[in-house]
Order: sequence, then structure tokens, then C-alpha cells
Amino acid sequence: MTAIDILLKRNAELGALIHGDHSSPRPTLHVAILTCMDARIQVFEMFGLEHGEVHVLRNAGGVVTDDMLRSLALSQRKLGTREVLVVQHTDCGLSMVTEDGFKDELERDTGLRPTWAVEAFRDVADSVRGSVNRVRHSPYVPHTDSVRGFVYDVSNGDLREVD
Repeated sequence: MTAIDILLKRNAELGALIHGDHSSPRPTLHVAILTCMDARIQVFEMFGLEHGEVHVLRNAGGVVTDDMLRSLALSQRKLGTREVLVVQHTDCGLSMVTEDGFKDELERDTGLRPTWAVEAFRDVADSVRGSVNRVRHSPYVPHTDSVRGFVYDVSNGDLREVD
């Protein structure tokens, strides 16, 4: 049985308990949280969230890329969010690679060099600052007065705001 088969079995077992959600796609707290895809980041638990309260956007590193700006633009312009919370974390896989090193590896294995940025970083606080600045300076994201960045410590659960 594959991991996908396990997930499908769990879904079938939960089907009688979860009846879907017919509420609005507009998050009730009007917040979009952008964070890393790392499985250790339990967004709903770390903020005590209920379903329907926020948009959660995830990618490798929790960095603001063009695709994240696309999602934030839609979230704000069409679905009513007004605040953005950027949460990156300690011990991130993106801090363990280099931009050129990973691109070189992909080019060696595939014969093609990616045109996209890996967004590798060494200092997570600097990466958070860069991501917050990208949101604040994007012409597509209209509400930038309340964009804040944080580093989540995966070893102890602390959340520290980055100035």
C-alpha cells in the first residue's frame, strides 16, 4: 500500500465524520499566513486556528515568490484578507542548500537548468525580512500596512518577530 493509498483509506474512514464546509471562502480573520511546507509546522495548532479563519499558503522555505504574490493578490483582492503573516523557521531545508549548488544538481540530473530561484538562505531572519519587503513593495498586493514576519523555532515552539 502506498502512502497515497493510506491517505485515501483515512479519508474514506473519516468521510462519515467530515461533511464538508459550505461556509464562505473568505477567511473570517482576514489574514493570510505564508509559511514553509515543512511537516513540522503545524499552522492551525500554533495559532489555535479554526477552519475558515485564515488562508494558509505554503511553499519550500515560506519565502515570498511570484506564485505567493499571485496567491496573496487573489486572497486580498477577491477574498477579503487584509493582513499577511510570514512565518519561516529554524532548521529549514532551504538553509542547507545553495542556489547554484541545487541548480547545478538539477542540471546534471536533467540536462536543464531551472530558470526559477531556489531562494536558498543562510540567515532565516534575513530571509523573513526579504519576504516581508517583497509583499510590502508588490504593486499587486493592495493591503501592505499589516505585513509582519516571524521565525518559528522548531525545537521549542517559540515565535519571534523579525524587525
